[in-house]
Amino acid sequence: MPRAVIRSESMRRTETPNAVMTTVASPTQGPTGGFSVWKIRMEPGQQGPRHVFDCEQVWHLVSGDMDFAVGGETVHLHAGDAVVLPGAVERQVSAVTAAEVIAFGPSGAVASVPGEDRPRGTPPWIS
Repeated sequence: MPRAVIRSESMRRTETPNAVMTTVASPTQGPTGGFSVWKIRMEPGQQGPRHVFDCEQVWHLVSGDMDFAVGGETVHLHAGDAVVLPGAVERQVSAVTAAEVIAFGPSGAVASVPGEDRPRGTPPWIS
């Protein structure tokens, strides 16, 4: 028997100027035991801010093309590719075409932006 069933209509949706994130499962929605799964939808030309997470994440590109600048190196991903993003390394993601990603990582992930005095905390789509 499943621990929880999360219906699509009850998934949390967070829209930013850079993307739309939909929480699939997390401790506050699911529930899970310490991990989160979320979808990211970006339109062509949208770009996330330069930021750092304190933990590893896995991103699977379901559709589209994206560039991932990670630790000074940029890799281009096509639909079907996946990338393991290390913790404590600066990253920035850019949609080359309309793109959809499924991401997975620890639910307590803390984000920081280089140059800011304090961490921003855990984004709502991960918590």
